[in-house]
Amino acid sequence: MAQQTLLSDTEIAEALTELPDWTRSGDALVRTVEAPTFPAGIELVRRVAEVAEEADHHPDIDIRWRKVTFSLSTHSAGGLTALDVALAHRIDRLC
Repeated sequence: MAQQTLLSDTEIAEALTELPDWTRSGDALVRTVEAPTFPAGIELVRRVAEVAEEADHHPDIDIRWRKVTFSLSTHSAGGLTALDVALAHRIDRLC
């Protein structure tokens, strides 16, 4: 994967206007989804895993019963990049 450029605070704020279910937490974009059932939450994680693998960009995922939290950050760049914003949009389409 090519080196990614960090987004500015302004670029991150602009991106979040199009990602209303996401918040910024330090150097990450974070969204928690509450699935109707535990198996539905696991299925969502499976679908996100497929698009993340396709994008070669992988979120941190925390599963707590029906609540699934996705955290996006480009660790190799040390913060938020366009890869994170793009994957957040793809995750939104799956939710």
